[in-house]
Amino acid sequence: MDASRTHNPDRPAAMVIVGAGHVGGRAAQHLREQGWAGEIVLIGAEPVLPYERPPLSKAVLKGEMTPGQCALRAAADYDRDRITHIVATVQAVDTAARSVTLADGRVIAYAALLLATGGVARKLDIPGATLPGVCELRTQADAIALAPSLQAGAHLLLIGGGFIGLEVAASARSRGCEVTVIEGAPRLLGRAVPASIGAQVLALHRSQGVDVRLGSGPSAFVQRADGRLDVSLQDGSTRVADTVVVGIGITPATELARAAGLAVERGIVVNAQLATSAAGVYAAGDVAEFPSAFSGQLIRQETWHNAETQARTAAVNMLGGHEAYTVTPWFWSDQYDWQLQVSGEPALAASSVVRTLGEGSEAGELHFYLDADGRLVGASGCGPTRVVAKELKLARTLVERGARPTAAQLADPGVKLKALLSTAA
Repeated sequence: MDASRTHNPDRPAAMVIVGAGHVGGRAAQHLREQGWAGEIVLIGAEPVLPYERPPLSKAVLKGEMTPGQCALRAAADYDRDRITHIVATVQAVDTAARSVTLADGRVIAYAALLLATGGVARKLDIPGATLPGVCELRTQADAIALAPSLQAGAHLLLIGGGFIGLEVAASARSRGCEVTVIEGAPRLLGRAVPASIGAQVLALHRSQGVDVRLGSGPSAFVQRADGRLDVSLQDGSTRVADTVVVGIGITPATELARAAGLAVERGIVVNAQLATSAAGVYAAGDVAEFPSAFSGQLIRQETWHNAETQARTAAVNMLGGHEAYTVTPWFWSDQYDWQLQVSGEPALAASSVVRTLGEGSEAGELHFYLDADGRLVGASGCGPTRVVAKELKLARTLVERGARPTAAQLADPGVKLKALLSTAA
């Protein structure tokens, strides 16, 4: 990998990837593995090689992994595969000329282009939102900056009761921090899981000593003389924190695509082959809005699994393939010794069924979602990892295979999920 290498206009057009995150790094790898012998140019604004994000909120903050250990591949792999990694910002895409222009004026011609620009953390628009001590967790640099704040006795306040906020909360508690979670909605994980699972997650965090406040958001941050932060909430109360982490989701980075005239809605609109509205231009990962394999409706997924699997499909099609992306959505979250998973698209369900696993404080539960024709279109579950991990894996397989078990079979813990694979189409 020669990061200082510039594109030679006398060379044939390259395979160009804008966005050197998980999707970009994996797509570059697949391009070479699929037989592309020409130049591959991977462009990203971060001064590091592509890395995986899930460890940032967990293992990195807990000191179990270094940021470098999150790398998708070793530097030697990029050298071996002759992938040129350029640390730069892309200023414009010219779809007619099939080229990208970097902020420093360099122009790189592409044979095919992949936009894997991801997203940026949403900001709070309230007084004090830019004060020192108010931060976010999106990038490796964010994790490096935040980790030293997780000291025993320090008070960490999380804005947002979504997956990032709750994972950081769990990591902070493991380091001995006092933790408060502020969520504006009436329950946790409202857009991702059923109310009963949200209630389980709430009970889990409270049992671990997290102060969870629902139905209120922050209205202002004020720096105290001692450097700490006064956090005013919309319900009139106040909290004091050493560090505030804002985890209220991301905004897809669609500006480049929009300026290039590509179709953009909630993300860059692509077809089943991940092709955009411009010939030779593809999009994948957090930024792409693609047709669901279940419903055909446009969806967007911000998950490790989506990044990992779309990278391959994009690479195949950049090389002239016509492969449709039909992978079933799936994501997970590890918090303390519990795991939560969602597979498929529960929102498409006409009915749902609950299966209880274990008993008492060790109990977990699975939710199965069936469409009007009795096809399993989704599953979600939560509980101690040792109780639910195997069952969650089987539930995911049932969804992927389009199984059609009865509601009674799904609800009965005495009926083995593995046996229900026979109901798959």
